[in-house]
Amino acid sequence: MNYDLDFRYRRALQPDGLATIPTATQAVIDAMQDARNAGIDPARDPATILLARHVGRIALGHAPDATFAEDAPLRRQCIERIDELKSKPALVALARRGVGYDPEAKRVFQREARSALRIAARQLGLGPDDYDLRANPGGIAVSGEITLHADTIYVQVALYCMGAGREVMFRRCKGRQDYIGERNHYCDVAVLADPVRFRATVVRETRLELEPRQTELV
Repeated sequence: MNYDLDFRYRRALQPDGLATIPTATQAVIDAMQDARNAGIDPARDPATILLARHVGRIALGHAPDATFAEDAPLRRQCIERIDELKSKPALVALARRGVGYDPEAKRVFQREARSALRIAARQLGLGPDDYDLRANPGGIAVSGEITLHADTIYVQVALYCMGAGREVMFRRCKGRQDYIGERNHYCDVAVLADPVRFRATVVRETRLELEPRQTELV
């Protein structure tokens, strides 16, 4: 199974941070690898093409945030692809695919798991200082573990040998030094990718009273 990420599309749409030839060139190299991981020919990938054009324009002295009318069709393709990927979380695709013996896929899996847990934390009513987020990289054959540990809830994401549907383990705990906790519960990683659904699952299984954290107004 191939997997695609929206990062290169977003980067291609806003490349103003790529202000030097080396950084812009590295962005192209990264985009080409991401495209290959998605099963897409980099020569036909709109994000890779836009980033390659950006390198040439930087070399010609154009400002990093300059826009060009000729890029409009490629930009539209990038926007469309981002919209498509909203319903296809990379975390889920990687879990189905597996990441053993694939260092790049493992790196992306762990990054996406951390991101998913941070989003889930807000749905569980946790602020940034209310939990610890830890990573155990594990060996080359395994996914490693990403763990969210709060005062009353412990959540761990990992690809074990128990089959699909049990990638996320969660349980009640008594403080951040409690590494045993109460009964383990499991759910599919796709549930974690839907924060509202994940909170409902945690509340139902653990009987914890958890309310989403409200967005702070500035």
